[in-house]
Amino acid sequence: MIKYSIKDNNICNFCESKNNYKVLGKRLNKSHGFKPQNKTGICTTIIKCKNCGMITANPLPIPESIQDHYGQPPENYWKKNYFSSEDKFFELEIEWYKRLRSNISKPKALDIGTGIGKAMIAMEKANFEVFGIEPSIPFYKMAIEKTGIKPDRLKCTSIEVADFPENTFDFISFGVVLEHLYDPSYCLKRALKWLKPNGLIHVEVPNADYLLNKIMNFQYRLRGLDYVTNLSPMHEPFHLYEFTLDSFRQFCNKNNLEIEDHAFFACSTGLTGLLDDALRRIMKKTDQGMQLTVWLKKIKE
Repeated sequence: MIKYSIKDNNICNFCESKNNYKVLGKRLNKSHGFKPQNKTGICTTIIKCKNCGMITANPLPIPESIQDHYGQPPENYWKKNYFSSEDKFFELEIEWYKRLRSNISKPKALDIGTGIGKAMIAMEKANFEVFGIEPSIPFYKMAIEKTGIKPDRLKCTSIEVADFPENTFDFISFGVVLEHLYDPSYCLKRALKWLKPNGLIHVEVPNADYLLNKIMNFQYRLRGLDYVTNLSPMHEPFHLYEFTLDSFRQFCNKNNLEIEDHAFFACSTGLTGLLDDALRRIMKKTDQGMQLTVWLKKIKE
């Protein structure tokens, strides 16, 4: 069993609001399913900031080593289709960046949380000069040995201890990464130092207003249960935060950044055809999709 230390989490990580949260419910260290009341395990409490809407756990369970969560074979963490060859992987993000910064012919990029290196390969093919950091030893090894990432372009380290010269990169990507970090505000501030003025930080995170989570939580409440589906602090995929657009606005106001662009994405719900189609239409119209993508611009000093 993974050993955790427990951290009080009474201050919102992004807007810094103190003791200003709503308790949403409990989260086990395993998937809940339909009958969480019949399962045993360790629970933490899921809370939502009343000021900016960010969702997290309080207390926040922190493993003794990051390898306790991510030091596993990549094939155990991702689904099989993730390892298939995808010519269009990260294509949307690359085209989006080039639309926002069409004047930069060969952007210098940093991929934070590289995984097995798929985004780095896609950016290299698109004429980016790419570097990456990946804290998981098994993920790092696969990126080097099987994906073909050059060892001098990828560091096996975490963002909390990584170091790059200031004003180095045109583009920094946090693709499905920020929700895994124990102090996302601190990590964004570190990345901001490495970003050139007018450079862009790309962030993909879980949307705190995701409709399917609201529906699942509602059915728990109807049955008199105080569990929620938000986050997974102690089981895969180890999500620690869900974000709102307002949480990013408030973070930007304090940190020499501004939101240049954003979008919500419905994504597949995993439900049957007609129900999936109906829910996705609602999510697209109401910004209640699963994923929030934000592009942050470093303001020139």
